[in-house]
Amino acid sequence: MSIGLAIIALAISAEADVTASTIQLESGDNARWWVIADNGAKGDHRAGYNGIIAVEEPGNTRFPFVPAYAGLNLEHYFDARPRHKDRAVFFEPRHVHMQMRQLDDRHIELYQAPTPFYGVESWTEFQGYEEDPHVIDMRYRSIPRRKAFEGGFMGVFWASYINSPENKSIYFLREGSTLDDPSWAQFLTQEHGRDSTVLPAGDVTSFKYPEGGGTLFNSVSALQFADPFFYGRTGDDVLIFIFDPNPYIRFAHSPSGGGRTADETDTNPAWDFQLVVPDYKVGEAYGLSMRLVYKPWQGRDDVLNEVRRYRGR
Repeated sequence: MSIGLAIIALAISAEADVTASTIQLESGDNARWWVIADNGAKGDHRAGYNGIIAVEEPGNTRFPFVPAYAGLNLEHYFDARPRHKDRAVFFEPRHVHMQMRQLDDRHIELYQAPTPFYGVESWTEFQGYEEDPHVIDMRYRSIPRRKAFEGGFMGVFWASYINSPENKSIYFLREGSTLDDPSWAQFLTQEHGRDSTVLPAGDVTSFKYPEGGGTLFNSVSALQFADPFFYGRTGDDVLIFIFDPNPYIRFAHSPSGGGRTADETDTNPAWDFQLVVPDYKVGEAYGLSMRLVYKPWQGRDDVLNEVRRYRGR
């Protein structure tokens, strides 16, 4: 049966100078809605968090992302300087107005004009599929419009705040293994900002970061990943983050980055990733492409098959 796809745009009241709006990707008979938002507020969702704010389907009240926050949230630009004391600078992509554009009946774009501090212009495109409501693709493209990053690199950071998973870990392939000969690493940081970033196998870059500051990107784990994808379990489901090959991608993890759980008995983890571009050039485009899969858990072989399916598209 062919599954129809529709997009519904809802205008919500503005908070400050940030427009709050939501576009839903509705996957017909399967009745799943990927709810995409700009930096505006909507219901329980707070202003200042963009990306996927909910995944909704009839009969399911368990959402993968913390309702107040988001998944695939464009959160930071960063460089070699200490954490800026002004949150509007440290979380610049979250504070600057985004324009939501409907490109066609399957594509939504969040556009952000050059930001005031780092001067980055960006386009984030989300694409849903009528034949497979369990996946959504994201493509990010950015152009630094002035030489604002210090330390010889441009850092971009995304956060996904996971809603009360029993297991806070993420899993990826260890250095030296492959899709056909996998060896898995379980990654669960002990505290926020401790050994929190995982580099790709063979990465020998040595960017200089300031000490401390409560950031995840400046503390590097001894583990390295063999292939740019990872997964985590939430209830009976799995979230799989699959990236196009890109030497500048890094993973990050926090056991508490999503705040306290609703019952106040635990913390929500953050399953994050970064783009760290060395020797960036003003006026040139940089970005990444990836797929998020959210589906019932069917084992690790199924995870590997989802990676193969995305790469072979």
